[in-house]
Amino acid sequence: MASSSRKRVLIGCTGSVATIKLPQLVEMLRQNNLEVRVVVTERAKHFLKDAQLPPEIQVLSDTVEWAAWQDRGDPVLHIDLVKWADVFVIAPLDANTLGKIASGICDNIVTCVARAWDPAKPFLFCPAMNTKMWEHPITMPQVSLLKSWGYKEVHCITKMLMCGDAGIGAMAEVDTIVRSVLRALNPWMDQSDLCP
Repeated sequence: MASSSRKRVLIGCTGSVATIKLPQLVEMLRQNNLEVRVVVTERAKHFLKDAQLPPEIQVLSDTVEWAAWQDRGDPVLHIDLVKWADVFVIAPLDANTLGKIASGICDNIVTCVARAWDPAKPFLFCPAMNTKMWEHPITMPQVSLLKSWGYKEVHCITKMLMCGDAGIGAMAEVDTIVRSVLRALNPWMDQSDLCP
């Protein structure tokens, strides 16, 4: 994986409809001079069918990871990505993947990156789920566990959800996520420098 002097952001997308915001998130990060790569779960692909991403943006999945490894000495993609990235942001983090990460399960490229992540580097997560799922008694203990490991939550918001329900659980706005990424990479930076 080629290196550059720009900071490197790895975005993880999971099986939430908020994955449709990936093109906007990628564009805003690139406008702030960040290099971006994307890892997706198989369910996230459902929401990316018509996504308009720049051709140079790598969208990596289990299919790519397993194709890359044939024998000892071959690259292990999720480990290479952990070494490459300066920050990992899962946007959106669905209820299923939240539960997997909190339990240590690593059965896809996103959860494998999470399990192998270097705790010295920032890890941000942006929950996104229906209000009923967000309010389930298991959700807060799982969120608290991730935070106890040093991961930063980018809080979900209240709005009209895709299913028609109104309530908390929607992924944070894209500009909020970008500001959080920039703050994680440069805690001292003036946030007024953020590109719109």
